[in-house]
Amino acid sequence: MSRGGISKMRSYELMVIYRYDMAEDDVRAAVAEVEKVITDRDGVITDTDFWGKRRFAYEIDHMTEGFYAVIQFDGDVELQTTLDRSLGLLDSVVRHKIMRLVK
Repeated sequence: MSRGGISKMRSYELMVIYRYDMAEDDVRAAVAEVEKVITDRDGVITDTDFWGKRRFAYEIDHMTEGFYAVIQFDGDVELQTTLDRSLGLLDSVVRHKIMRLVK
């Protein structure tokens, strides 16, 4: 929270790459869990785009492909920090990136 107890909502875009050996239904369930974390922490999801399985431009952790999902949301800095920490601990996530969107 910022000074005065009011947190500032910012716009973010989250890209998550999940392991290629997961079932597509499991990946969609994992994306739904991330969306639930966002909404449970007073975030607002503005768009979710599931790209499906894509080839990497280069090998990552001995993998050449993975499932991509992009979620745009509005939330405070604490939500961004929480997502970054929790996604970094999941074995099913190959890579993730949270970018602040400028409006």
